[in-house]
Amino acid sequence: MAKAYTVDPPFVGKFKFEIDGTTIGAFTEVSGLSVQLDVEELAEGGQNGYTHKLLGRMKWPNLVFKRGLTDTDALFEWLMTASGEGLTAAGNRVKPRNGRISVLNAAGESMRTWSILEAKPVKWTGPRLAASSRDLAIEELEVCHSGFRSGT
Repeated sequence: MAKAYTVDPPFVGKFKFEIDGTTIGAFTEVSGLSVQLDVEELAEGGQNGYTHKLLGRMKWPNLVFKRGLTDTDALFEWLMTASGEGLTAAGNRVKPRNGRISVLNAAGESMRTWSILEAKPVKWTGPRLAASSRDLAIEELEVCHSGFRSGT
């Protein structure tokens, strides 16, 4: 008989983000990893005890990645391929890319992965620069997508 045990959950501050197999980097925060289904209520004549609840479309909010400022412009450059001269050079077509978010254990091994489908960058925010501030310089990337799958 197998012994039952509880696996300690991984520390959520250790994860990486990849696009098309290339590691973009580690982030201090990712939000928006959720899905919601629309629910339509249908009242049936003569049935006063309840209403039928029909499931509808899935809603995938944008993912928001935050990290300390680094010496690479990879996030900003990816955004530029979807707008301005980058978009014009690509024939006014944005190429969606598949990505992965992996939570890592203490040994740096992947504990859990979500595959992001058809990701496109929609917003980049640079750090707030103020000489009087002691805040960390944080950059933020917002990504829209067509959903995600749990696992590889």
